[in-house]
Amino acid sequence: MRRFVCFITVFILCLGLSMNCGAESQAEAEISAVAYVVMDAASRSVIYDCNADVQLPMASTTKIMSALLCIESGDLDSEFTVDPDAIRVEGSSMGLVEGDIVTKRALCYGMLLPSGNDAAGAAAVRIAGSYENFADLMNQRAEEIGMKSTHFVTPSGLHDDRHYSTAYDMGILTAKALENEDFREICSKESAKVKFGNPPFDRWLKNTNKLLKNCEGVIGVKTGFTDEAGRCLVSACTRDGITLICVTLNDKNDWNDHSQLYDLAFSEVTAIYADIPSDIRLPVAGSDAVSVPIYAKNDVIYAENGPQTNSVRWEVEAPPMLYAPVKKDSIAGYLIHYCGEFEMSRQPLFVACDADYSENTDSKKNIFEKISEKLRGFFS
Repeated sequence: MRRFVCFITVFILCLGLSMNCGAESQAEAEISAVAYVVMDAASRSVIYDCNADVQLPMASTTKIMSALLCIESGDLDSEFTVDPDAIRVEGSSMGLVEGDIVTKRALCYGMLLPSGNDAAGAAAVRIAGSYENFADLMNQRAEEIGMKSTHFVTPSGLHDDRHYSTAYDMGILTAKALENEDFREICSKESAKVKFGNPPFDRWLKNTNKLLKNCEGVIGVKTGFTDEAGRCLVSACTRDGITLICVTLNDKNDWNDHSQLYDLAFSEVTAIYADIPSDIRLPVAGSDAVSVPIYAKNDVIYAENGPQTNSVRWEVEAPPMLYAPVKKDSIAGYLIHYCGEFEMSRQPLFVACDADYSENTDSKKNIFEKISEKLRGFFS
């Protein structure tokens, strides 16, 4: 196996950036990024990396976090008027002007497709009241996700010496963001019709991510550029059920590098189906049925990649018992898969059959006895 060679400029070498390229492949690749990582979206296991823990500016890929927070704040389709100061910002724009009426959903499209700095500013002020307060939310969410080498200052990614991340951190942020269906839907669009203005009217926004049409299986995510950060690109690609994430920071040849890294990575990983237990049952109180089986509907697929994926395990999150009547296909709990410390997936567990309420006295007595027993145990 021959090692990837990570080519960086003499200027960066003079700054003392240590090389730490841990990728190996059957084919030799020339990757021009100062830092990069390729990881499995499900398990967060690293397949290839180079300088993945070096703190660097990440430009508008910052908007992955801004859009995620905007979506998570809820109420995406209520209209409001943009703050006039929030949209007075340099750089790329979705075209907001003072007095425009928008929705949070429209701002997410504006952030993730044309990379609107005005959209990021408007979302930040709407959600948190100011850029500073929104940055606090960004850093709090980063800590929750496990981004240990990142600090956010701006919602847009415009340069600030205190605004930085790493290729690895941006990878795990993207894995988390892709778990959100709204985020995944928005970032995958090559173009979208969005309504805003005063009064609102339909506009077409175009995605700056060329990989969506130029690389097989790409489903997003975000481009970025500033003079200080260089070209930054975060993408995700799904082939044969596996979703990989690629992050390149300061990469003059990012389109080709992502395509090349995906071709190599997908040729070397194997799709593994995580264990889905088939014999889980939950007791039922107040029914002639002693218990009911519960099941998960969807497979969990991840890329096998050495010892990192050997620690995949599952846990069931469910109440100690169900109470009649229980309806078939109702949600009874959740099946959670972990890879090490990361939660790979959380999917609902469904009841496989009905459990009707029993009218006989013994069953009624049984349910109250069990509830009383649980309460006594809790308070003791």
